Amino acid sequence: MPKIDYYLTLNSPWSYLGSARFIGFVDRYDAEVTVKPCKFGDIFAVSGGLPLAKRPPQRQAYRMMELKRWREELDIPIMFEPKFFPADETAGVRAVIAAALAGADALQLSSEIGKAVWEREENMAEMDVLRAAGERAEVDVEAVLSAAPGADELDAIWEKNTEEAIAAGVFGAPSYVFADGEIMWGQDRLSFVEKKLSQMSS
Repeated sequence: MPKIDYYLTLNSPWSYLGSARFIGFVDRYDAEVTVKPCKFGDIFAVSGGLPLAKRPPQRQAYRMMELKRWREELDIPIMFEPKFFPADETAGVRAVIAAALAGADALQLSSEIGKAVWEREENMAEMDVLRAAGERAEVDVEAVLSAAPGADELDAIWEKNTEEAIAAGVFGAPSYVFADGEIMWGQDRLSFVEKKLSQMSS
């Protein structure tokens, strides 16, 4: 069974734009995915990246052009500047980690939280938003959080994911890291993810 560590931030439009295709590949090739939300501010600090607000105007403008291209290419009606971006993703990350610990569909939940931010213009810091995202993903968010360790332990897993991402050489979101250490960064590399999954499954 192919195994992939999926490093993402719930605030990333690129993670969301790639999520449906990635889920499709995971299902098609019966891959085992470990969803690992992490803190890309910390990752940028050691890898030379910059948070969006600190990037030069040229890079910010190009990012917007790319979002427009990919919205049209994928026919996904994202908002370019959603009302709640960047959002405090603490509650969302805790829900995703709790879902993973419970064996629930953390991958689909992370995608639905992305939809809440980028299509529905909702605030993922609000429990009602997370509960609704969970319903769409068929994950009972309140139940998985109730069964999970406390907030401090969930946050410690978030930190551990970040440390593992840095150790693996991850520098951007989303990153798909195979068991052999190969990294594929960005939703625009998903064709390579599919190719490798196909080769591993043949």
